[in-house]
Amino acid sequence: MRFIKILNKKELLENATRNNDKKARKLTLQILNTVLDSLDPRKIIKNHVHRENNLLFIDNQSFNLDKFQYVYVVGGGKASGFMAEALEEILGDKIAEGLINVLRKTQSIFNTRKIEFNEASHPIPDEAGLVGARKIVHLAKKAKKNDLVICLISGGGSALLPLPSKGITLKDQKNLTEALLKSGSSINEINIVRKHLSDLKGGRLAKTASPATVISLILSDVVDNSIDVIASGPTAPDKTTFYDAISVLKKYDLWNIYTPQQVKERLEAGLKNAIPETLKPGDKIFEKIHNFVIGSTRFATLTAFHKAKALGFNSILLSSMVEGEARHVGTVYAGILKEIMHSKNPIPRPAAIISGGETTVTVAGYGKGGRNQELVQSASSRISGLSGVAIASINTDGIDGPTSAAGAIADGQTINRAQEKKLSCAEFLINNDSFNFFSKLSDLIFTGPTYTNVGDLTVMVVV
Repeated sequence: MRFIKILNKKELLENATRNNDKKARKLTLQILNTVLDSLDPRKIIKNHVHRENNLLFIDNQSFNLDKFQYVYVVGGGKASGFMAEALEEILGDKIAEGLINVLRKTQSIFNTRKIEFNEASHPIPDEAGLVGARKIVHLAKKAKKNDLVICLISGGGSALLPLPSKGITLKDQKNLTEALLKSGSSINEINIVRKHLSDLKGGRLAKTASPATVISLILSDVVDNSIDVIASGPTAPDKTTFYDAISVLKKYDLWNIYTPQQVKERLEAGLKNAIPETLKPGDKIFEKIHNFVIGSTRFATLTAFHKAKALGFNSILLSSMVEGEARHVGTVYAGILKEIMHSKNPIPRPAAIISGGETTVTVAGYGKGGRNQELVQSASSRISGLSGVAIASINTDGIDGPTSAAGAIADGQTINRAQEKKLSCAEFLINNDSFNFFSKLSDLIFTGPTYTNVGDLTVMVVV
């Protein structure tokens, strides 16, 4: 198996100007590397799924494969390619057919015989994703009462599995997705809208596969592991409504200017019960649906916490459910680091604070960046001058926002180094230009695409 790791660790360590800062950076990156390696989707699948003869075990449940005539594998997401590879190793020739929508330019890295791959775009959906989604629906429709459909779902599935409802074009979906991403809306809110414009999301894939038995293996990238939010819940019951979707668009002032007329008409028709809602809890279809969350932000933060303890840190897992504006969260994190330095509260040095979740960025400028980079940039100005302190934050998929970086790292000398290069942290922050700020300091963290995703991870240390 491959080893997912930080590719430019040496350079990041060389950027430290003081020994104490170098030590803090080294330990921070060591914790991140341990977590990244643990997130290989093949390892996660094999930790939760195994087979003994014709019994398939998933966590504490078992399924008799002899009861199923055909087994189909479908799905999509950033991690689904390697999930499929591991599942095929377990099930082998039991799989009749399979199709997974994966990230563009990744198909060649996956090694399967029965399961095929279709490349598509993320985070903005494209025509290739639509073609793959239609083929997945076709496979699901083939499944009969005595068949098994296994869905492999991970973060990124919402964009990689686009199937607009009647009257909605892919262009409508793309434009609205772009507007939502820039508005500062949360992934939960974005997916409320997506579910009500799709023939696959909001439990509709489960409905398509009915009356077959459906097993979904899910890697969560959302803060509370809500299966109706991950990839917009293709096999999950949905509590949200057309009214909620309209409310999201109005909340972020997108309804009047950015919402296409066809989208308005569909959502308003749903509001009047003229078209069916997404599938709701209690629907009989879900009696044969089994959803398993096998990886999450909490898993990543716990791994980081235990590694920090093993390295000799006094450690706290602050939260795996952090949300909010990235720059504001960065300010809070900086305050915690300063508190440890000055009062040994909430824990004494050497201290490691672990946190995870998914923040947001309300784009007001014209710069380039991602939520993790902006979080670290915000914190950097407030830890300026502190010795032996480091903060790093990454998106576990290796792609933070529309950039090639996973995230960034900063220490107490980051602002001094920026000033020496005549870089104004405040100006870059106002322009949402964290990528270029850290690029000029060579403090971006690069992993390359990790082909997994369990949300964001922040590691803070005081040595």
